[in-house]
Amino acid sequence: MIEDKLGKMMTEYQDMPLRDVVFHTLRKGILRGDLKPDERLMEIKLADRLGVSRTPIREAIRMLQLEGLVINIPRKGAHVAKITEKDLKDVLEVRAGLEDLSVRLACERITEQQEEKLRAAAEHFAGAALAEEEQLIDLAEADEAFHAVIYDATCNDRLVQMLNNIKDQMYRYRVEYLKDSASHELLVEEHRQLCDSLAKRDADAAAKVMHLHIQRQEEYILKTLSSN
Repeated sequence: MIEDKLGKMMTEYQDMPLRDVVFHTLRKGILRGDLKPDERLMEIKLADRLGVSRTPIREAIRMLQLEGLVINIPRKGAHVAKITEKDLKDVLEVRAGLEDLSVRLACERITEQQEEKLRAAAEHFAGAALAEEEQLIDLAEADEAFHAVIYDATCNDRLVQMLNNIKDQMYRYRVEYLKDSASHELLVEEHRQLCDSLAKRDADAAAKVMHLHIQRQEEYILKTLSSN
């Protein structure tokens, strides 16, 4: 249930001030898709869900408005912002540049242990993607874990930090793309190709696969946006 998911997310930020706990919880709920685009954010209902007063809810919603994740509609109140074409292109444009650098550095620096870990992450994703009852969040987290191995293999802390800074935004689009079950087998194959390219230290091949990987995601989401 949505209440349980938001409640579990609250525990991740328990060392922060209450306002920040609520902000990060609602923010992650939006980016993960637990709070849906165009869903109305009712202060009383959210306060009851999270077990807090309305004040930190109101403050968190204001902060989310500044990030563009929430919009205020006259006489209708606060709603989760819909995914826009510009937001999608902005995030994926940044991601494409950082991912290209990541695979090129990983090709130079990846260790045998990390290669094995990457193969295992690819197999885990494949198992989740080809399961009879696919769980969207499990798939998204498995895909995220696969890419995290590549990031670690760069041995560049600043690059990893930059990728982590847009991690939540990428997650929102990752979930949207994975709603297309037809993409799952293709993703499995792309992961295999990335593993092979990194094992061969073929930076150009790895970068090409990664470029197509992100391009297909963008094309699918743009298609869904235009059909809505």
